[in-house]
Amino acid sequence: MAFRILYIVGVILGVLAVLEILNQPISLFNRILIIAFVLITSWVGIAIYYLILRGNLTRWFN
Repeated sequence: MAFRILYIVGVILGVLAVLEILNQPISLFNRILIIAFVLITSWVGIAIYYLILRGNLTRWFN
């Protein structure tokens, strides 16, 4: 039961991260690159996105 809840939370956070990335004013290639990183690396990618990348995407990729 606990693993199912963790899975659902991970899916929700992944979808929210993808939606936030899609709304960033950066190039399409960079959006696809970041989305692939977040989705392929699962929890690690979600953690890195929310802790490091979230506020810095436009500064790093423009």
